Amino acid sequence: MKIDNHVHIGVDPLFYLQNWSPYALDLERLFNEAGDSGIDAWVVFPFVSYMAFDIEGLRQNRVELPKNTPHVPYAFENRRLCEDIMRSVPERRRRLWPFLMADPLRMPAAQVKEWEKLPADYPVHGIKIQPTILQSPIRSLLEEGSCMVEYAKAHDLPFLIHSSIAPDDIWSQCSDILAVAEANPNVRFILAHSCRYHHESLKRVAEMPNTWFDCSAHIIHCACAVENRAAVAIAEERFPSDYNDPARVLRDLAEAFPDSLIWGSDAPFYSYEDAKLQMRSSYRAEVAALDALPEPLRTKVSCRNTLEWLGKPAEK
Repeated sequence: MKIDNHVHIGVDPLFYLQNWSPYALDLERLFNEAGDSGIDAWVVFPFVSYMAFDIEGLRQNRVELPKNTPHVPYAFENRRLCEDIMRSVPERRRRLWPFLMADPLRMPAAQVKEWEKLPADYPVHGIKIQPTILQSPIRSLLEEGSCMVEYAKAHDLPFLIHSSIAPDDIWSQCSDILAVAEANPNVRFILAHSCRYHHESLKRVAEMPNTWFDCSAHIIHCACAVENRAAVAIAEERFPSDYNDPARVLRDLAEAFPDSLIWGSDAPFYSYEDAKLQMRSSYRAEVAALDALPEPLRTKVSCRNTLEWLGKPAEK
């Protein structure tokens, strides 16, 4: 079995209004692009910016809730994903493992109440947070957002959290995510994007019993390393590998951290474009890097580790 742990479904109004890409992916396109790639299941969740944000603010690249808004962050997006999945044919529905999308800073208690309204037969598998675009510090999970952690504990749900090491990213530093994980040893966490190849963070993830990292958007992050972009760790702090060869990097990571690495595509964010940056990859390129691994490692990073993080029984 091969599982993709990181797929966005829906639409992102900020990316659309700012003329950035990607800004949308629906289930039909996911199955068209990835359905015959050999992947058996996808962990799916909504895009990052949400419809409750002030639309005029999004036009100006500002993320803010209107004053006294009756709209709860992600209430529409989480329910829309639920409806999309529940009306899918059974063969597809069993392959889609939905997560709740969460904003840990804005109206967290109201978000939890909305989660509790979802159908009892809707199989929620975890909680996803992208603090950087939301400008919501991940440390909010230790404060006003702690109700989300309590919900995760009560329902045995893991977290998947976007990670950063860029000095100007004050919302989603690897060190802050690890601090949240350390404060909640009975909750399972993933740090996305290979901790931006920051070697010390990767080693710390491997040391902690309740943390993993995923390699989502691996191809373009390798390109960032080749170009020494700020999106990844600086050379002297970077995990040592040949970043001109993404398959080699993935194998080196899998060999160095065989129990901690989890494979994911970040679809459709395996490509990225804004006013300053254009980086291109494809779903097939992400899968090709996975398939280049020796079979035992491939099974570890795309199945066994994933199931352990999700709290599911391991395949025999």
